[in-house]
Amino acid sequence: MSSSAHPQAGEAAQRIRVDLAAAYRLIHRLGLDDSIYTHISARLPGPEHHFLINPYGLRFEEVKAGNLVTVDLDGRVVDDPCGLGINPAGFTIHSAVHAAREDALCVLHTHTVAGVAVSCQEEGLLPLNQWSMQFAGRLAYHDYEGIALDLDERQRLVADLGDKPVMVLRNHGMLTCGRSVAEAFKLMHNLERSCRAQLALQAAGAPLIRPSAAVAAKTAGQYTSFYDKMETGRLPDPEWDAFKRMLERSDPDYRE
Repeated sequence: MSSSAHPQAGEAAQRIRVDLAAAYRLIHRLGLDDSIYTHISARLPGPEHHFLINPYGLRFEEVKAGNLVTVDLDGRVVDDPCGLGINPAGFTIHSAVHAAREDALCVLHTHTVAGVAVSCQEEGLLPLNQWSMQFAGRLAYHDYEGIALDLDERQRLVADLGDKPVMVLRNHGMLTCGRSVAEAFKLMHNLERSCRAQLALQAAGAPLIRPSAAVAAKTAGQYTSFYDKMETGRLPDPEWDAFKRMLERSDPDYRE
């Protein structure tokens, strides 16, 4: 049955589409994109398990709500307004997470200089500050296996991810899972700042103050509770609204 027969489902799909386009523009605006590579995907409502991803070949600042590609979990293109297809490596990672995690409405993957640098460090992300302590106990790691073209890697990737919202792809980059596009974006925004702060601290070479494991766990719980309240509608999300207002001033065509 078409979404037109279920107006609420159609409205929800359009909100997801617009939010996903916003996330692409924001990732570009904040300098977290990598040419035409890396991806943000979002699952559409309905039993078909279709999800949206960027057309292969467009830069993130070119992505709009109306040119996102719809694909199924087997990588078959359902709708491709630009006729550009999708990046197979992006499909491998994102389809794995969407298939395994019902709560992962949005999956966001980056290759930033700071994120890649931290992904190459043996200890990974260190809980040294308020940004990074929110990930204490909520962070997974997956070893690098080459460019993600091998579909067999999917089972190992999701096994390593488990129920965590954030993953360090070793020697590769970072990945966040959100119950909404907003949550996946905010997690990545804070993850990126955590990586930059860690590299700055390491470059300074001064002795570090390392918070205790108990303090890191408490901080992670506080962040988790805050996100939970927004994702269940008990709190509004003024940060996401503010980011989208910024786009309305600079990139209003993202909604088209």
